[in-house]
Amino acid sequence: MLELLICALFTLVPDYLYRRFVQGKRIGREITLFSVWFELRWGIVTCLLLTVGLITAVFYFHPATTYVSAVYRSVPILPETVGRVADVHVRGSESVKAGQPLFTLDDRSQRTAVERAQREVAEVDANFALARADLANAEARMLEAQWNLQQAIDEFETKSELAQRDVVARREAERLQVLVRTREAGVAAAEASKQAVEARIAEQLPAQRASAQAALAQAQAELDKTVVRAGIDGRVEQFLLQVGDLVNPMLRPAGVLVPENHGATRQVLAAGFGQIEAQVMRPGMLAEATCASRPWVVIPMVVTHVQGFIAAGQLRSTDQLLDLQHFVRQPGTVLTVLEPLYENGLDGVLPGSSCIANAYTSNHEALQDPNLSAGRWLALHAIDTIGFVHALLLRIQTVMLPFRALVLGSSH
Repeated sequence: MLELLICALFTLVPDYLYRRFVQGKRIGREITLFSVWFELRWGIVTCLLLTVGLITAVFYFHPATTYVSAVYRSVPILPETVGRVADVHVRGSESVKAGQPLFTLDDRSQRTAVERAQREVAEVDANFALARADLANAEARMLEAQWNLQQAIDEFETKSELAQRDVVARREAERLQVLVRTREAGVAAAEASKQAVEARIAEQLPAQRASAQAALAQAQAELDKTVVRAGIDGRVEQFLLQVGDLVNPMLRPAGVLVPENHGATRQVLAAGFGQIEAQVMRPGMLAEATCASRPWVVIPMVVTHVQGFIAAGQLRSTDQLLDLQHFVRQPGTVLTVLEPLYENGLDGVLPGSSCIANAYTSNHEALQDPNLSAGRWLALHAIDTIGFVHALLLRIQTVMLPFRALVLGSSH
């Protein structure tokens, strides 16, 4: 309607004013419905064509959409393991801090595993004490073998000297020589036994203890998983757990954690513009938005990201070939991210709020080109100027939004 009125100012209104006040024609006599159509048919047709052209130019170069939402992040509350709820620490719609326990799963099997791992560590520590005792025993046996060897050597040397003087039989000296070799082998065996005990203390038992400690750490980690904690500060919603409920991380989440500090993430609006407007949507475009949770306020925005693909065309591998007539049921939109032009521009807009947004094409830089032709200069000026029409329409929608929602809404 607004475009039609603007176009009529340049076609119908001048023609009517000329016939009424210059030619002196009167309404109801010379100016009738037939005469208006007959005399103003060129103006009426021109007005309609200009209106259609203006609407097309406005919506193409300054696109608008009602598919706008103040997006925010939510975190599903999921345990890392399947289990039955043993205790619930918070209630629904309650604020929680990062690390605060939310609920506890039945942990009897995990506690048993921890206790078993602790006993294995204690058993290895006991083996250390036994190994030290074995080492002391091996050292004592080695000393004994060394003293026995020394004694045999002394007797052999004495008997050998006496045998050379024919005081004792040579057979006795040979027997002592064999005894010396036997005692040397005993010393070597005692030393090998000592080295085996030392290797057990230095390598085998530490490896067993490290393995037992790793098993204990794993068992403790499994036990810790039974206590589900909040990962961030936020508010738990749809949290209806009861003691005895079975929770599955794949099939049954416990609830949703909504971050309270939305300032930790960027405040943005996600807008879906029509595919035909993808050619003019560019990062850096100025935009405006109005949201239902903050009525009668127009928020200056800027386009920061334009998604380079349309979600409606995505494919997933299945066991059936795709028939496109069943694939695309509705044309998808071009996802665009809008951020407030000024700091804290989205304050007061509830996360998830439904909004309306306009984006405006600006040719300011192109108009600074000194080699720009007159026709293109005029066309670019016209494109930038007609953005006023869409801005005015947005403000009319902003004013009417509360009345449409409260008075003309479908719930009434």
